[in-house]
Amino acid sequence: MSPVPVPAVGARIRQARLERGVGLRALAREVGVSASLVSQIETGKSQPSVSTLYAITTALGISVEALFDGRETAAAVGADTVVHALAAFAADPGRRIGPLVGPGEREALELDSGVVWERLGHVPGTDVDFLLVTYRPGGSSSGSGGLMRHTGTEYGYLTSGELVLTLGFDEQVLRPGDAVCFESTTPHRYRNDGDVPAVGVWFVASQSVQ
Repeated sequence: MSPVPVPAVGARIRQARLERGVGLRALAREVGVSASLVSQIETGKSQPSVSTLYAITTALGISVEALFDGRETAAAVGADTVVHALAAFAADPGRRIGPLVGPGEREALELDSGVVWERLGHVPGTDVDFLLVTYRPGGSSSGSGGLMRHTGTEYGYLTSGELVLTLGFDEQVLRPGDAVCFESTTPHRYRNDGDVPAVGVWFVASQSVQ
């Protein structure tokens, strides 16, 4: 079974921005991207890269985990978005609460830099990203090639393929069975230079943002 696509990520970003009274151009300046890109992300016309997504959530003071939460208000999104969200989760509304998440029940978020996140589980009240991450051939956490940084502590374990990790001024190759951990405030980037997908389990414990 295929993972369940996460609907309305852009709408949730827009909702968080409006709740905080942040203008679209102000958010774009904070993140370092164009206002038109933020607009395209919010309307679902474009998906952010990993680095852009982390920059947006950091600027808005929300966790990436919050973007996987399917509970939304109709006032924040259009009717079509609400319909898609309900269609994605109504079949089994309890699955996101229980401790067991089957392969076909994982919510998936596909990013435009060739990276796919599948949520492996979530404990309510926590800001933790527990993810199965796939870097497609040529995929990178930053579409522009720049390094990213965000709050929290990052742990990763690669199960297949190879990933090149740039961490500060160092560059290392991760191979199956390799594990990595570091403070996420350290500038970093992952990229897949190979011709097969690189797959691993990632755990990012976010610090509370006030």
